[in-house]
Formats: sequence, C-alpha cells, structure tokens
Amino acid sequence: MCASHPNDRCAVPLIQLTGITKCYGHGTSALEALRGVDLRVDEGEFVAIMGPSGSGKSTLMNILGCLDVPTSGTYEFRSVHVETLTRSQRALLRRHFLGFVFQGFNLLARTSALENVELPLLYRGEAPRTRHAAARAALVSVGLQGWEGHTAAELSGGQQQRVAIARAIVTKPTLLLADEPTGNLDTHRSREIMELLTALNQQHGISIVMVTHDPDMAAFAGRVVHCIDGLIERTEHQREVG
Repeated sequence: MCASHPNDRCAVPLIQLTGITKCYGHGTSALEALRGVDLRVDEGEFVAIMGPSGSGKSTLMNILGCLDVPTSGTYEFRSVHVETLTRSQRALLRRHFLGFVFQGFNLLARTSALENVELPLLYRGEAPRTRHAAARAALVSVGLQGWEGHTAAELSGGQQQRVAIARAIVTKPTLLLADEPTGNLDTHRSREIMELLTALNQQHGISIVMVTHDPDMAAFAGRVVHCIDGLIERTEHQREVG
C-alpha cells in the first residue's frame, strides 16, 4: 500500500493540474493570469500557496475550487477531467467533495452558529434531524460546543472563523480550500485557526490547499508552493504528511 508522503508517486493523486493557463480578455487587452501551471496534490496533503499580488494564486484557487475554468490545460480530480465537466457537474463536485473557508468568514450575521453550519446540508436536501446532528458535531470538532445558539454577530472573529470552518467540513469534504483564512485575525487567533486546520488535516485526513501571504501561517503546511507571474516558481517540502 502506498504511503501519503508528497514524494510518493505510486498512488493516484487527488489533484493533477497539467499545463493550466487562464487568460482574461482578448487581443492587446488580454491578461494571462496563469501561464502553464503543473501541480500535483496527494490525498492527505496540506499545501500552502504563496505569492505576491498578481502572481496567479487566487486564480489558481478559483480553478481548484471549480469556481472558474482554465483557458487550456487539464485538471484531474481523482482522475476525473474537471475541465470537461458542465457547470452543473462542477457544482455537484463542489457540493459533495469540496469545502471552502474565506478570509471574510461569509456568515449570516443574524443567524445562529448552528444554522450557519447547517446551510450546505440544507442545499443538499438533508432532513432537519440529520442537519442538526451533523452541524452540532462539526461545531464540537472546532471547539464551539455550547455556542450553537449564538448569532455570528455575537461571536469574536476567531469564533466566527471556527464557525466558517465547521460549515466547510460539515459535508465531510475530501478537499478543504482556504483563502487567507487568518487574514482578518490577530496573531493569537491566527495560530489557533492554523492549529485547528492542522488537526483536521492530520487527525481527520482532510486534504487542504490554502492561499496565504503570511510565511508564519504557511509554516503549518507540509508543502509550500510559491507562485510568481502566473507560474510556479518553486516548491518547498516542510514535513511529512500525517
């Protein structure tokens, strides 16, 4: 049986990007955001993507999250060619396999933590009892037992991000995509969130790809991918997975 070390190439990867390009506009006004990106992410990896503004990291994240499609190249998710899927098929892939955490939390301010976490299950048509149980379990897993009835407006920034993470994992995603998840938090809360993400990766086996500008936050990842000018400049392995 193959191990999940990033250098192990005997297993089918979770994600394989080959020659990915993304161009916005046409002619002289065209902007080439990605210029031929190759990237492999294995099951159980925690990968951080870094780069200056305009490096293409956000575009890359949008493609990974099926929120955008490449201009050319191939995107395989567990050997399924995502670039050939219809909009509806990509939406199904997002709904059943991906979880998202954003810098801005994106919670409903006057809605309880429990109801915020239930939302993805509501969209999937899960029964109320199933939704409630799964949402409560997700909140417990991020350390918010007893906070189920509090609205987002009543929670601190760190607590709001924990609710956002609970919402992202309540569907038991294969891949968690985190876009600057600590960008609105102070140093102490940022470390708490990164420790939580690390635990989800190491203890629950959730694969994570995170965009960050902060080297201290990237240090929690097993591998750091550096982007510049629409290309991957270099990759740094920091620790073994698991």
